[in-house]
Amino acid sequence: MCIFTGRVADVSGTAIFARPIREGRQILVYSMNLATSAEVAMVLPLPTPPGSSEDVVRFIDLSAWPHFFEEIDRAFRRPSPPKGFATLQTYSRRLVVHEVGSFEASFVPTRRDFSRLDPRFRLSDDVWEALPDYDDWGFSVFKLGPMSRRTGVHPMALEFPRRQPDHVFFPTVHVHHGSVEPQAIFDHWLYCQDVDEARLDRWRWSSQSERRWNTSPVALSDVIVERVGDIVRPDLPCHRVALTGSYPNKDVVI
Repeated sequence: MCIFTGRVADVSGTAIFARPIREGRQILVYSMNLATSAEVAMVLPLPTPPGSSEDVVRFIDLSAWPHFFEEIDRAFRRPSPPKGFATLQTYSRRLVVHEVGSFEASFVPTRRDFSRLDPRFRLSDDVWEALPDYDDWGFSVFKLGPMSRRTGVHPMALEFPRRQPDHVFFPTVHVHHGSVEPQAIFDHWLYCQDVDEARLDRWRWSSQSERRWNTSPVALSDVIVERVGDIVRPDLPCHRVALTGSYPNKDVVI
């Protein structure tokens, strides 16, 4: 899911879209359901090149496109089977009342730059010690207000440069209650475009997982309504995989 700077009551229904674009950069779209009694920040680690400046990340406003993932999911729906055939269950993201307005977003170029944020939105030394691999990464920080009941957060989107241009990155490491556990409960759907299907076929989340990516039978131009910049390739299909259950607490890289 992601890293929170404070305790949250509930996080579920996470959806993440990733697409490699020009000059070794990547699009990332993130959505979830959240319940929290206090103002918190969500931190997404980003594998930006070491020494990146503060302006390398472009934040994209998707408040006008709250149903981004619902639209993409329609590309995976198949026609109803003939009468008399067993009906297969298909996934459809639950529609949620959106109570979240606009939120503040910042790019933190290095771990030490967290000192420039409001103290409420910093991570403890214990968390950093448990995440040594992120010492020279960058971080996007989204400040979220209190939500007394589970609320759908409208998609957050950004574009960033990758230190390894041939990799596509999904931020899935969990820190929800101020600690980093070796295993975590996942409730994720991951989506991507512009990734070689043979590469997706070779991908395995973990030794105990046989999860495989599925490809939509139609291009996204058949289902999307909004067109916001270059986030998706309308002329291409989309790939999707579910990660649900207990898995090693780490990010997904393909």
